[in-house]
Amino acid sequence: MPVALFFLTNRVLNPALVPIEVVLNAYVLWVNRASIPNVWRRTMPIVIALAPGVVVGTLLVSMVNSDWLKLITYVTLLPLILLQAAGFRRPIQSERSAGFAFGGGLGVLYSVTTISGPPLAVALSNQGLAKQEFRAALGIIRLAESSMTAVAYAYAGLYSIQSMALIPQILPSLLIGVPIGAKLIRHIRPETFRRICMSFDAWVVAFGLSGLIRTLHLAKQPRRVYGVPGRRRVRSVAAVPVLLRAGDAQHGVCARRTGGGR
Repeated sequence: MPVALFFLTNRVLNPALVPIEVVLNAYVLWVNRASIPNVWRRTMPIVIALAPGVVVGTLLVSMVNSDWLKLITYVTLLPLILLQAAGFRRPIQSERSAGFAFGGGLGVLYSVTTISGPPLAVALSNQGLAKQEFRAALGIIRLAESSMTAVAYAYAGLYSIQSMALIPQILPSLLIGVPIGAKLIRHIRPETFRRICMSFDAWVVAFGLSGLIRTLHLAKQPRRVYGVPGRRRVRSVAAVPVLLRAGDAQHGVCARRTGGGR
């Protein structure tokens, strides 16, 4: 998604991605259906709060200039991606109250960007869910948000011939990429694989952000336009090994405390 935004607007790209995600999320939930009874009550506050957030996000997609939407997308995603890459975890005590607030924000974020993985991963990891429970909770929430967004987009008239024409072009990359990712994750520790992916996303988002700063003329002088984003890109790339080492060190401490890894 961050890379695709270099070439397409949210208004064209999102309606092509959402129907695909409905199918993928339904499959994920079906595969992990045995753990649904253990997590569905915990996910309900988030699911309920998704609805108003999706409505607000859909209105933004319909009304806001496409370049400003991209800027909002990148600015929102960058800190979330860096948090996930760093392996940030801080358990939330009042889970139900936090779930309603988190769900509303997640609904806005997903309907504007079709991305919810980084904040969801951080939130669910914080709560100490087992592997299958984590996947089931992820499936419930993502199926709910993608289904609600699909309906909201239809009501807002966002589906177009241009968007639907993208679906046959997206599907082959999914058919190739998903099996490759599944194979890689068997040979790489999941924490390391996740941080590598998030660090790459951080670089892409920083690059896109620098381009939008030029496009929207948000910097007064040309020298600053090219200089500031350039330093941000360098810092993003330089942060990759730091984030990986920090996450690995944190994982090692947790493993020593528990007598081994998961």
